[in-house]
Amino acid sequence: MPETLDLYDIQGNIVKAYGRYSFRQSRYVFYSVTDGAKGRVFIKELLVKFGITNAAPWEVSDPPKPIDQDNIPDATTNIAFTYSGLQHLGLPQKSLQSFPQEFAMGMKARRDILGDDGPSAPQHWDHIWNDDLSVDIFLSINGQSPEALAQRYQGICNILKDERVEGGVLQLDGHAGPNSSTLAYQDAAVLSVRGEHFGYADGISEPYFEGCGTNPIKVIGGGKPTRKDPYTIAGWEPLETGEFILGYRDESQEYPKAPVPKLLSFNGSFMVYRKLHENVASFQHYIEEMGKDYPGGKEALAAKFVGRWRNGAPLALFPTESEANAFISELIDVRDRYYQAYKDKAASTEALRKEYDKLRLKLVGFNFNHDIDGGRCPYGSHTRRINPRGALEFGQTDAFETPGALTNRRRLLRRGLPYGKTERNDGGNHGIIFMALCASLERQFEFVQQQWVNYGNDFKLASERDPILGNHGQTPDGKSTGRMVIEAPKDGDQPPFICAGIKRFVETRGGEYFFIPSITAVRMIAEGIIDPT
Repeated sequence: MPETLDLYDIQGNIVKAYGRYSFRQSRYVFYSVTDGAKGRVFIKELLVKFGITNAAPWEVSDPPKPIDQDNIPDATTNIAFTYSGLQHLGLPQKSLQSFPQEFAMGMKARRDILGDDGPSAPQHWDHIWNDDLSVDIFLSINGQSPEALAQRYQGICNILKDERVEGGVLQLDGHAGPNSSTLAYQDAAVLSVRGEHFGYADGISEPYFEGCGTNPIKVIGGGKPTRKDPYTIAGWEPLETGEFILGYRDESQEYPKAPVPKLLSFNGSFMVYRKLHENVASFQHYIEEMGKDYPGGKEALAAKFVGRWRNGAPLALFPTESEANAFISELIDVRDRYYQAYKDKAASTEALRKEYDKLRLKLVGFNFNHDIDGGRCPYGSHTRRINPRGALEFGQTDAFETPGALTNRRRLLRRGLPYGKTERNDGGNHGIIFMALCASLERQFEFVQQQWVNYGNDFKLASERDPILGNHGQTPDGKSTGRMVIEAPKDGDQPPFICAGIKRFVETRGGEYFFIPSITAVRMIAEGIIDPT
């Protein structure tokens, strides 16, 4: 039976990827609570003056049309708490003890599981994560313009000056900025040319779950695969709501373990926040040099690393660069003509919408049924590791009733944006603010990070790591030990290609685990009326 969600009670950043709604810049602000009573007043004032942005739909037409800007706010505000934040805000001990262990421990204490060693070790993180003051509250502000973002931020800063709040809630600085500066907040923004600093299109698809309220066609590629045509809705089913939001059934048809009382956890979710620095120079140099020997050159090698061409076209469907470029050009052309026809109220609007939807499905609706041997998209490529799309069956099509049975419980809602300006060096301040939402930090995020990013046994790759995100090590004399085997194409005489000496291209610069309560629970925390008895 499909779940019915109260989207007015669920925080908007759980259901919505704001970047898809023209929110091109965001600001993440962190606070420490030194006085619980003043901390609760801070939250009350935030609710009164700005509210918490909920998940109610912004697209209200049927069928969905290009985004209706008139129905979207200028800025959004969402809030989350660490375990220490809930402590300092006065949650009862029984409620605190009902949170999962990994959340209570925090990200820094879980560094061995996450592979945060070497240059990613906590001693190298931004100062905010190593301050004497604890990180207690997370506020995210997303703006449709820099002015809207700055106005909302200033309004929140003014609350800290209220005599009922002042001194009891401290905004934390210490975020590394450009030219060795430190900032009082972390800014992030959509890049003007590429999706992220390595040059790959990003944010192409996201999980689709029961009751999420978005266009049903997004179940294709976003849901869980069935045995039917992957380019039709019949080829996919929505994931269970409980994989991402507490209080609902998950893929095991059980209700995930959640904190008490029920009103504290219901409609809430856990969030991973990680600042990931990208070593752009090392990556580009490696691709350039290794690409000299790889058939197809550096761009083909870059595509094998990720599983998509840099323009976003999936290798599973477009094995050559020319095919990928032709597809993306056609997709953009049809999209632009559709948007213009909609704007002009032209008779061709509906036909163009259908043509655009059909093309876009090729970006997201594929699987690896015709690439079981990894000849097109390598087993170890980034996207195949993060979302195997049923490929872990390795051709045993009758092994499970659902082909994604081994992966459906590992899915993550990804949020966040790039930060900094792209520089062709390793030492600049640029990367990705990675945020992932899920019902279980341990079963979902930590499993993927430990077993699929930093280990390869599920993909028959032994200890081989993700070529992009893996924590590749070094020998005592400083030589990089990262390795990736690119499987040989099914047809032809080309042998497997071995990439050796892969460096650590992504380094952790900080992060923490947060709990995103429902809007009802935020009000209860503000009023100090959480009662687990």
